[in-house]
Amino acid sequence: MATFPSITPTYGQQKRSAPNTRTVRFADGYEHRILFGLAAHQNPKTYNITFNVSETDADTIEGFLDSRANDSASFTFTPPGEGFTKTGTYSQSGTTVTITISSHGVAVGDELTIDYTSGSATDGTFLVASVTDSNVFTVTAAASATNSGNVSITLSGAGQYVCETWNKSIPYNNRATIQATFREVFEP
Repeated sequence: MATFPSITPTYGQQKRSAPNTRTVRFADGYEHRILFGLAAHQNPKTYNITFNVSETDADTIEGFLDSRANDSASFTFTPPGEGFTKTGTYSQSGTTVTITISSHGVAVGDELTIDYTSGSATDGTFLVASVTDSNVFTVTAAASATNSGNVSITLSGAGQYVCETWNKSIPYNNRATIQATFREVFEP
């Protein structure tokens, strides 16, 4: 799997969410809406990104995107400002690990890298199992235990994307602008 070159987009990107919903409308005006697909795949993101870079960096980006167009493959990309690391506390009872972090910002299905900085819980990558409120959520441990202590969580923000359209302009010598649309895809 290819990873997008580590060239930072220009400030001012646009992010669009498009939840996959199906709506059934009844004659009496009642409307029923359901999310369509697997939980982790129900809200794909689209980013409109601009790179104001040197011609060399623009050639690198364009070459990378041309290669993905030729092999029809997705690539790993971390949008600027996405992902974070936060610290808090945890308690484990059985296989349920309850994590308390003020304004955690995670949702059910998010994949987190968890570092238990104290206690004897096992570090790793976990999916958020439930969200109690804006400060508490749970994950499921592989083994049953009773633990508590401090924790650090990281939501990487990286995802799989395709770029189906982009354009390049050269406004003046040795500078280039690339505008691209990255659409999130879900693949095994």
